[in-house]
Amino acid sequence: MYTIKGADGKDYGPIEADQVRQWIAEGRINAQTQVLAQGTTEWRAISALPEFAASFPTLPPPGMAAGPTPIVSVAAQDMVNGPATGLLVLAILGFVLQVAGLLMNVLGASFMPKPAAGDQPAWANMMSGAGAVVGAIIGIAMSALILFGSLKMKKLESYGLAMTCSIIAMIPCVSPCCIIGLPIGIWAVVILSKPEVKGAFH
Repeated sequence: MYTIKGADGKDYGPIEADQVRQWIAEGRINAQTQVLAQGTTEWRAISALPEFAASFPTLPPPGMAAGPTPIVSVAAQDMVNGPATGLLVLAILGFVLQVAGLLMNVLGASFMPKPAAGDQPAWANMMSGAGAVVGAIIGIAMSALILFGSLKMKKLESYGLAMTCSIIAMIPCVSPCCIIGLPIGIWAVVILSKPEVKGAFH
């Protein structure tokens, strides 16, 4: 069993050797990452342990050494997965609904029942015709933006974009799904506001 020292200064573990090798393969651990083997009291670079030395590539020649790749905070990754997935589902659902609405308006169909006589009320006119087409196009664009932002959020990339998409998800009549988007957007903003999560983005 091993305990890993993260770039955020926190300890992760104890974990099995197989989990350590998985993190190495995923790039979460580099050769300089400090590790404490169970039963010992000395922190050592993980590449100095024989059981993990073979997991790292041969060091480059002198003068060509690259800087160490920082470990991705496992805790931050776990925290963003939930809201990022929620935003992803929200974007896909919104995209499908907006495309369906756009097609129905273009084809002349409407969800709104036509009154037997007289003109339709103003609010009904807004739900059909050119206004609905423009609204659907905007909705599709917002869905695409949230989709892209949620994928970046999952990878802990583009903090500003992730926060922007989370806020958009909360805005009524702009979010792909007004009611569903509000709690998901709030959840994402709360998680993104945590210092340990913000610091893990690159």
